[in-house]
Amino acid sequence: MRNKKETIAIDMDGVIADVEAQLISWYHRDHGILITREDMIGKPEPDAFPNKEVIFEYLQTPGFFRTLPVMPNAIEVVKELMNDYEVYIVTAAMEFPLSLYEKYEWLQEHFPFISWKNIIMCGDKSIIDTDYLIDDHIKNLDFCKGRPIMFNAGHNSNIDHHQRVHTWDEVRALFKNIKNLSESEAV
Repeated sequence: MRNKKETIAIDMDGVIADVEAQLISWYHRDHGILITREDMIGKPEPDAFPNKEVIFEYLQTPGFFRTLPVMPNAIEVVKELMNDYEVYIVTAAMEFPLSLYEKYEWLQEHFPFISWKNIIMCGDKSIIDTDYLIDDHIKNLDFCKGRPIMFNAGHNSNIDHHQRVHTWDEVRALFKNIKNLSESEAV
């Protein structure tokens, strides 16, 4: 009998999809003001922009979620994780109902190897019960039933009570270490 795989829930926005880059790009396009990632450090995303109401409008704009850039190396690392873990994409999509279909289409384009059965669009992630949660929002990580892993973002840079990863290469290294420790304990 084969052992059941451990589970990983991976957030979409800010973790595999680069919301910061999209906000910076759209704001520069529409207002001619270039906000940098450094400008976003320690601030909720809207507060980093001179006109924060525009940021909320972007989140309601058709095409915003559909055209998000993919985080560097996210596709490759998620594929690798799927060899040893049951991977789920968990995204809060109910606050912006327009995002539901756009997020699904985005996942089909960039992560077609993830089954629809492993895509969870919800409003409150505290119901998620996986062994690991990779997320950028403290409101989700604080209620994680498994091991919380905080994906670095400007808005969470002042938070230090969860393990932090800055890139998908760091995610790869972390789970390689977890696997190696697990295998050495099994011996």
